[in-house]
Amino acid sequence: MFQNRTSFIGNLPPVTKNLLLINILLWFATFTLQQKIDLYGYLGMFNWQSELFKPVQIITYLFMHGDFWHLFFNMFGLFMFGKVIEGVLGSKRFIIFYMVCGIAAAFVQQLSWTIEPPQIAVTVGASGAVFGLLGAFVFFFPNEPLYFMFLPVPIKAKIMIPILVVVELFFGVANFRFDNIAHYAHLGGLLAGLLILLYWRNHPLDRFNRV
Repeated sequence: MFQNRTSFIGNLPPVTKNLLLINILLWFATFTLQQKIDLYGYLGMFNWQSELFKPVQIITYLFMHGDFWHLFFNMFGLFMFGKVIEGVLGSKRFIIFYMVCGIAAAFVQQLSWTIEPPQIAVTVGASGAVFGLLGAFVFFFPNEPLYFMFLPVPIKAKIMIPILVVVELFFGVANFRFDNIAHYAHLGGLLAGLLILLYWRNHPLDRFNRV
């Protein structure tokens, strides 16, 4: 007798699943090909004033990650929130939402670099888009409990967001030398996500019906 078992990743909605696969494959490619090609130099996002900057980088940087833990935490966030939000929005709206949040995060990061010269040469990672997903989770499920890392006490989503905003603003303004995280990009993705959902709520579009 055979059992029909669906794989773990096969249970994920299509866009979330493919985003996870693309990010993981590019991470492996980055280190596999590092002796032959510097993918960070092509796909990472540089300051717009740099000769290395290319407009397409405001998209490609979303799929690059610095190390295993950077990849792990972003993909964990994408897995946890992406599958839920894609289920609510449908795949068409979800991919638009995810990409717009990531691009908005890139523009905010570029703006912060314009105001203050960057300490880091290149920005990579899906964090801005993932923060957008977090904002969407709070938008749809404000009273759902979430957990801070290392804090085994559930906190309602609508309370966690203000805490995260304050933390990100503090570290962004403090600009510690040891800190290489793009805090303003996180805030940009979060704000973009909330604004998109507010707009969609007030301006429903039939062509983006859930599928």
